[in-house]
Amino acid sequence: MIIGGTLLAAGAILCWWRPFRGGLPGDIVIQRPGFSFHFPVVNCLVLSVVLSWVFRWLNR
Repeated sequence: MIIGGTLLAAGAILCWWRPFRGGLPGDIVIQRPGFSFHFPVVNCLVLSVVLSWVFRWLNR
């Protein structure tokens, strides 16, 4: 239940926190008529670093 609550809170933060909603510099955005592609490279890197730190801290 703790892991589920943590994931729910993290999802809410990622949806509503301004830097993640608008994209960070370095994210790939391709927009064409009738098509748009968004790949959040920097968001993925930031999230990976944060989660690695959290899991390393919890593993002690």
